[in-house]
Amino acid sequence: MSARGEKYCSEACLARYLEARNWNVDKSRKMLEESLKWRALSRPEDIRWPDVSVEAETGKMYRATFTDREGRTVVIMRPAKQNTSSHEGQLRYLIYTLENAVLSLPQGLDKMVWLIDFTGWTLANATPIKTARDSANILQNHYPERLSVAFLFNPPKVFEAFFKVIKVFLDPKSIQKVNFVYKDNEESMKTMYKHIDPEVLPVEFGGKNIVVYNHEDYSKLMTKDDIKTASFWAADGSHMP
Repeated sequence: MSARGEKYCSEACLARYLEARNWNVDKSRKMLEESLKWRALSRPEDIRWPDVSVEAETGKMYRATFTDREGRTVVIMRPAKQNTSSHEGQLRYLIYTLENAVLSLPQGLDKMVWLIDFTGWTLANATPIKTARDSANILQNHYPERLSVAFLFNPPKVFEAFFKVIKVFLDPKSIQKVNFVYKDNEESMKTMYKHIDPEVLPVEFGGKNIVVYNHEDYSKLMTKDDIKTASFWAADGSHMP
């Protein structure tokens, strides 16, 4: 195994792969072997901000400046702000964001939260089925048990039909983590507030935090994070969260 492969295979990592395959050792081993092959081929840890920054210009996906109540990384996705049509580019940016989110987790935590904003979304913004399928494969096969909970914020009725299509690509565990949240539905908002304090949640999501995505500021943050990423993978002894 390569040095990077060994760094990836922490005890927490092995436990995630076991959990993803219901503690079946043979199935878990096969899954991990496939992930190690995928990482050796696609080298996700070598993707840098200049490689993907064009994908982030509209703020369609980014790591939030706040965390959930437990300290987990929150990734915000806004599919209505899709700005490219590159299948490879979109997958590359997804991988970059996932790697960054994982390395931003505090010690002892290994899952992230997704907040997906459907404001302004129409079928015209819908992710092509191929990209949706490949994204689901990457998430489930190579980042198993990394999702704590996902909030789908204000999805329009038409999205429910689209979700039925992409649900076939998702495993039952992932589907159970998905929560539909509506700004005018107090009970559904309470579900989100249980995980994210409204004091830090942006106003656009029904919170009190007046903060908006700024591409220039985010670029500076990611450039700094790239240095940390390079240092992490070059260092001896450390393992992925």
